[in-house]
Amino acid sequence: MNSLHVKKGDNVLILAGKDKGKKGTIISASPKDNTVRVEGINVVTKHVKPRGAQQPGGISKEPGNVHVSNVQVVCPDCGKPTRVAHAIADGKKTRVCKHCGASLDKSGKAAAKKEKKTAKRTKKEAAPETTEEVKTVETAAEAPKKKPARKTAKKTETADKAE
Repeated sequence: MNSLHVKKGDNVLILAGKDKGKKGTIISASPKDNTVRVEGINVVTKHVKPRGAQQPGGISKEPGNVHVSNVQVVCPDCGKPTRVAHAIADGKKTRVCKHCGASLDKSGKAAAKKEKKTAKRTKKEAAPETTEEVKTVETAAEAPKKKPARKTAKKTETADKAE
């Protein structure tokens, strides 16, 4: 498989075609075909056949494919369209901007996962400040769960009918 210089979620500038000069975000990338779909770029009209009562047919507009050579990444730090360079940071290969050297992979899934983990740790480490908060937490955990009244009512109705 071929690798692309762009990823899903990157902001890109269109270099050629009817939408030349426009900017958008990549919705999907297809390394096999060397194409990407950019939000609001190369909008095509599709005639959709109905597939049942829940999915009616009609005419829909959606973004079409753009060849990867016709897009260029826009650096999130300096805001300039840039070619992608590669550098090794923390033992991992990352994409960087040729102009300012900023990482293009900051807003990726790995950064989001790290933020979630640190947020969870801070919540666990934060202890209740007063004794009242501790008591309310304990009583809520010790309180027995009540069964819904509806289930017991249905059982009595079925028992009456059987008799």
